Amino acid sequence: MTYMTSLLAGTTLALSLALPVAATEYRVAVGDGAGGTQEALGKAFAAALAEESGGAMTAKLFLNGQLGDEQDTVTAAATGTLDFSILAINNITPFSPSVGTLTLPYVILSQEDADKVTQGEIGQQMIDQTIEDAGVRIIGWGYSGFRVLTNSKKPVATVADLSGLVVRVPKNEIMIETYKSWGINPTPMAWGETFAALQQKVVDGQDNPYMTINAMKFDEVQKYVTNLRYIFSIEPLIVSEALFEGLSEEEQAQVLAAGQAATQASAAFLRAEEAKIREDLVARGMEITDPADGEQEFITRATTTVWPKFYDQIGGKEVLDQVLASLDRPTAQ
Repeated sequence: MTYMTSLLAGTTLALSLALPVAATEYRVAVGDGAGGTQEALGKAFAAALAEESGGAMTAKLFLNGQLGDEQDTVTAAATGTLDFSILAINNITPFSPSVGTLTLPYVILSQEDADKVTQGEIGQQMIDQTIEDAGVRIIGWGYSGFRVLTNSKKPVATVADLSGLVVRVPKNEIMIETYKSWGINPTPMAWGETFAALQQKVVDGQDNPYMTINAMKFDEVQKYVTNLRYIFSIEPLIVSEALFEGLSEEEQAQVLAAGQAATQASAAFLRAEEAKIREDLVARGMEITDPADGEQEFITRATTTVWPKFYDQIGGKEVLDQVLASLDRPTAQ
């Protein structure tokens, strides 16, 4: 090697060491619009990831399903064509059925129940199962509150009041069967089609948490709200397992820490914002009705009819019993 060649090589090496390493920017698919739980979870994750990695890893959110329908993003992440996605838990269930335990009606009865299940031993089992079944890893949990029913026609307080309503539900068997137990045939529909269908009166109603109703501006096309508590909406943050396995141990730890920080931020966000959002929706013209008789008719029909139909699908009655036991509740009958 000549002196000049050696000098150039040394200079190049010095310059390369002096230059900062370019940050890796990951794409995060978000099904909902701005202002809801999913965006809050995503923002908290992006901030925590940048902090944990010292800026070496960053995340950019793509709201309103820009990167595909929620179920499509699971497939994209599994095949390694998408990095991260935030989506309703019912949209993971078709790929990893045991997760569907948390979408059975009236299993989760409070935010405290949701925290305890997802962040404890049950949650870890579901993470492991989802990796095996779907090729994606749950690294964080968003909490949106109960899926209340909205519609554009009339107040609903009883099961009988549902008669005549056309209600949109996700393409999720458990949710479909729940409405059937209440005496109506719901209309399965992709999330991206829902606002237009409500606007055009193709369907009369839908159910989602107050956070989502606000974020998606459903008050513009819906008037009546029924405070159902049949499903507590949980929004997992998933990462492509192929991407995760390709990271160093240090980077994996940073991603997991960011997911945990985002989980805690989401729980705090729901507690701080839900009541205010509900008041805002009322101020914008929505009318809220509580179910009659403490919702007992809804509960009885759903738990006695729907739960047994899905024991095999979720991995056996014992899977549900384990979740109920973790919440200090009696086993299913």
